[in-house]
Amino acid sequence: MTLSDKLYKWFDERLKLSELLPPIVKHPAPENVTSNPLYCLGGTAFLCFLILVLTGIFLAMYYKPTPVEAYKSVERIMTEVPMGSLIRSIHHWAANIMIAAVMLHMLRIYFMGAYKKPRELNWVVGISLLLITTTFGFSGYLLPWDQLAFWATKIGTGIAGSIPVMGIYISLILVGGNDIGPETLTRFYALHVLILPATVAILLVLHFLMVRLQGISGRL
Repeated sequence: MTLSDKLYKWFDERLKLSELLPPIVKHPAPENVTSNPLYCLGGTAFLCFLILVLTGIFLAMYYKPTPVEAYKSVERIMTEVPMGSLIRSIHHWAANIMIAAVMLHMLRIYFMGAYKKPRELNWVVGISLLLITTTFGFSGYLLPWDQLAFWATKIGTGIAGSIPVMGIYISLILVGGNDIGPETLTRFYALHVLILPATVAILLVLHFLMVRLQGISGRL
């Protein structure tokens, strides 16, 4: 018996994996799903999210979320930290691919009519994930805190502030005061590494659960 078999047996005796996993893994899917690459977009986005989590943990070890040190820490990651440039590049491209995959996934769902009954709630979850994914990209774009990041923050918080009634409060929460400063960077950093990942993880669990319960739509 190999080491992997022994480990599986050890966990199986305690968690009953042999009873729990087959119904989850071996569920039927329409024939056209397995041969159509468009149905891989959701999985591509999820894979990118996992890559972003792993590379983001590495980057967080060296990044310093202060206006004085933010750009210097990013520069150090790119020039001094072993494999730092590679990890940051993977993080960058995984983020772009994830945004594109989520958008294409939602377009596929819409044009194929897979959002219709009984999958309306899953469609709402998907729209929420799309909005959060774009927010992810925006908040990460600001973290180097260079001139591009500063003015992007200025424009982004200004757009948020233009929302009727609630805009002024949203802008105040994002900026942390009347002017962009250290509090702004800290809040976007917290949003990027704590709030958004936790929210995405919760919504993904709901999304996968509903897909499992409702099955995969085979609409063409």
